[in-house]
Amino acid sequence: MAALGQISTTNLLSTKGLSRNFGGLKAVSDVDFDLPEGQVRALIGPNGAGKTTFVGMLCGRITASAGQVTFLGDDVTALPAHKRIARGMAYTFQITSIFGRLSLRENVALAVRRRLAANADEVDVEVESALSRVGLMDRVDQIADDLSYGHQRLLEIAMGLGQKPRLLILDEPTQGLADSEIAEFKALIRSMAGQTTILLIEHNMDVVMEMAEQITVLNFGEILAEGSPDDIRANADVQAAYLGTG
Repeated sequence: MAALGQISTTNLLSTKGLSRNFGGLKAVSDVDFDLPEGQVRALIGPNGAGKTTFVGMLCGRITASAGQVTFLGDDVTALPAHKRIARGMAYTFQITSIFGRLSLRENVALAVRRRLAANADEVDVEVESALSRVGLMDRVDQIADDLSYGHQRLLEIAMGLGQKPRLLILDEPTQGLADSEIAEFKALIRSMAGQTTILLIEHNMDVVMEMAEQITVLNFGEILAEGSPDDIRANADVQAAYLGTG
């Protein structure tokens, strides 16, 4: 794995010709995509661009109509979601997927135990580490349903961190967060730089431009552009399709 601050040239995740049709609608069409290990990549595009469908195929929640998904050098196209999780993928949902009647500690412990058959003390150490990293340690015994929506999003990220994934897919992680929480989220992403590969699906362009090393733009189910934040800002096609400055 790449050292902190270093970006590996090895692709952790790749797709080739990845497509998904819903009846006559091509939601994702023939996408070739490479995500190097250790990189923070943003996936952006207008509503209906195919982002959720594409990510669903990456993590195994949606079956591809055609094409291939490769993760850690293995073809995982036919693997169900839980087996991809076991191999090191973690995906936080656009709509929170916490266990509302359990405490924060119990929510994260479930994620830790999914990865690690450890004694209670070891689980507690990892649970508290994950909650501390998202700024929720002071609420460790609070019932999840009692959290604000923004704090529920942070709990979901802590659950992802508890799995110690090789790839962390964050779907609209700053939705519902206050400005101070967004600042804490940015600090969290910086702390993971080079250690965990991150795919960020995000509408907050300030977050995208500040945090992503590379950006992939989807439009009508196809890759419209890829490049650095500066490249994407300057791309006339992206401006016309998404950024609203064309």
